[in-house]
Parts: sequence; structure tokens; C-alpha cells
Amino acid sequence: MALKIITDSATDMPKHIVEEYGLHVIPTPVVIEEKDYFDGKTVFPEEFYDILRSGKDVKTYHINQQMFYDNFKPYAEAGDEVIYVCFSTGIAGTFNAANLAKRELLEEFPDFQITIVDSKCASLGFGIIVLYALQMQKNGASKEKIVEALEWHRDHMEHIITVETLEYLQKGGRLSKASAIAGGILDIKPIIEVNDDGALVAIEKTRGRARSLKRLIEIVGERGADLAVQTLGIVHGDCYDTLCEVRKTLEEKYGCTKFEENYVGCAIGAHTGPGIIGITFLNEPSPYKEYLD
Repeated sequence: MALKIITDSATDMPKHIVEEYGLHVIPTPVVIEEKDYFDGKTVFPEEFYDILRSGKDVKTYHINQQMFYDNFKPYAEAGDEVIYVCFSTGIAGTFNAANLAKRELLEEFPDFQITIVDSKCASLGFGIIVLYALQMQKNGASKEKIVEALEWHRDHMEHIITVETLEYLQKGGRLSKASAIAGGILDIKPIIEVNDDGALVAIEKTRGRARSLKRLIEIVGERGADLAVQTLGIVHGDCYDTLCEVRKTLEEKYGCTKFEENYVGCAIGAHTGPGIIGITFLNEPSPYKEYLD
């Protein structure tokens, strides 16, 4: 019996981590012009943002019970233990669907050991707590210790985000049409966080792209701990040059040295659009450093 840690593509997990750990990543569905695709499997961020810019109809839905059943069943058949870390319940219904699949599988495989952890995180905030779990497993931590650490890192992970356009927040129902129009005229750029419930909420408004990026970096300094030694995540919506500018400023301002970077994938990118920049980091030093690389 082996312990397997699995997750989903809303982690925006960098490819090198997936390959290094052989991580099973369940793809999130995305519907483009009424046809189903799967994030990181049949549609990729490098092309996805061009699809958004083209004006095609794009929707997302969460991984459903049958998809989870199909992904979990091989582990049940093999007698493996599983920790599945899922996309935040504050954004999608993933946690409930995974638990329904778990119940169904336990009727067939009553000895199947699967623990489902609500990440209450998104994008690389989600990805980094999974990375820490993988590192802990590699370094000999028990299943119980890994689950405990997942919950601690989840509760101390900050996500600070800004967008370049309000169009996609309005399309996704997170902003009224009138507010989007007024915000566009005034060049409003919201500062968004993932709150304690795992939901995306606007916490501040700035005017102009430069000010919004500056404010992101200021908040990292206000909330972050051990910034010079912890791993920060930076994600972008097809604006890698901007990501590089943000990374350079974090290096110069706070002495940051460890980063993971990636596109914002389809699960979130469909609702935020091109130009999103996000930074994820811990607000307290991790008490599990002995297990982390």
C-alpha cells in the first residue's frame, strides 16, 4: 500500500514539479463555444488567453462526481491510500463532488483510505501547499503530519491579485455591468484576495496598472513573513514581462530568492482575463521547515 497525493489543475502547478513528483493532476473542465475541454490536457494557457481575446464564449464548471470516481478508482483498486487536495470550496463545488465520489467508492471498496482536504486556496497558493505536502512525503513525514501541515499552510497562505481589465469579472457575475463600465472609464484596478473562506473578494481599489502592481508588492511586505527564505508564487495571465518586473522588485525590496511561477490556468483565468498578476506567500514562518526542501 502506497500513499498518493493528488490534486487538480486549479493549482496551476508548474510542469517541473508535476514531472519531478509524478503528481496526478485532475484537469478542470472548460467549455469553449459549447465544447468541453480540459485544463492542461486538451487546452493550455498559452492558447487559452488568445481564445479569450477572440471573444469566443468560454465557461467553466467544477470537476463532477463521475470524473472524481474515475480518477480515484484506480487507487482504490490498487489498495493505495490517497490524500486529495482540492480547489477552494469558496470558488467551486469541487469538495462536495469529491466527497460524493468517495462515498460511492467506499460502497465498492470499504477499505479504501482517502482523505479529502479543502485547500481554501487558488492558483499557486494552492499549488505551493501541495508542493509542501509532496516535499514532506519525500522527507519521511507521516500521512497525519502531512494533512496537519496542509491545513496549517492553507490557513496561512495569502493570495494578492490584480487584473488588467474588469470585463471578465463582470462576465463571471463578480461585478455589475455598471461598475465595470464606470471602473473602465476611471481606470480602476481592484486588489483582490482569497479570504479565510477561500473566496475571491476585492479589498482595495487603485487607479492605473502601475499603482495596482505597486500596491500588490506593498501588501506582500505588510503581510509576509520570512520573505527572504520562503517560496513565493507569482502567476500571470499571458503577461510574462510584467511578472518578471514584479519578481525583480520582490527580490530588490524584500530579498526574496525562491519563486515558483506559472500562467493562471483556465479555471481562474476564464473569470479574470488576460493581464492578471497574482502573488502568493505565507504570513507566518512554517513550523514544518524540517520537512521542506
